Amino acid sequence: MEVQKTETAAEKMTDRDLSEQIKKVTKDSHVRAENTELMLSFQRGKVTLPQYKLLLCSLYKIYQALEEVLDRNSEHPAVAPIYFPAELERLPSIETDLEYFYGPDWRKKVVVPAATERYCHRLRQIGRENPEFLVAHAYTRYLGDLSGGQVLGRIAQKSMGLKNSEGLSFFAFPGVSSPNLFKQLYRSRMNSIELTEEERNGVLEEAVRAFELNIQVFDDLQKMLLITESSGFSLTKPTDAKTLQVPGAVTSASPLLRIVMGLFVALALGIYAL
Repeated sequence: MEVQKTETAAEKMTDRDLSEQIKKVTKDSHVRAENTELMLSFQRGKVTLPQYKLLLCSLYKIYQALEEVLDRNSEHPAVAPIYFPAELERLPSIETDLEYFYGPDWRKKVVVPAATERYCHRLRQIGRENPEFLVAHAYTRYLGDLSGGQVLGRIAQKSMGLKNSEGLSFFAFPGVSSPNLFKQLYRSRMNSIELTEEERNGVLEEAVRAFELNIQVFDDLQKMLLITESSGFSLTKPTDAKTLQVPGAVTSASPLLRIVMGLFVALALGIYAL
């Protein structure tokens, strides 16, 4: 009987872990995203260079916003415990990859769909109004990337026919010697954050929102790719990226992207491959 009571108490403690609660409340969104055509296509190793380049553009904007607000709120009591810029920062790596694919003037060629802009707007909004909600986005993005990085990097390299790791810096975490140990540390730090019940519920709701924002980005990227393909453009040429700077209304209504979604979902949801 004593053993049974001990186990029950342990289960209750685990149920109160923020990391486990996020995983639980986002389970349905994860399953839905995992079964998109894009996700399945990426798992089959069918990601192409044009798709990957367009994905990098959105990742650039998203991490630019995320790391901007994390830096600004680095001393906030809910952010400080999970603030690991030296180990997790992605923006410099993405910039290196974009320069490799698009050349030194890559900043002029970055194009993103309306959903990516909405994602960035949300990150900056909570950075100002509810910094504790950043925990949900940081956890979902960084641990997802860290979990799937090495495997996805190899798949991307093979699928796109790249001879070495150039253009794939995003997948590398040189500041993390042991991903598994680091993820344990990160979860432990996150679970130690003191939140009121209202704040905790807000973080859990934000985690679901984070998944939905990612899925919306996938949908818009698909539409952009379909429009590009049907218009006869080729994203393999650096100058073509500029051609994709279509009005927001067209962007959000445009159709191509399930394969990019596969990579993006895999990155966003790698957290479940622990």
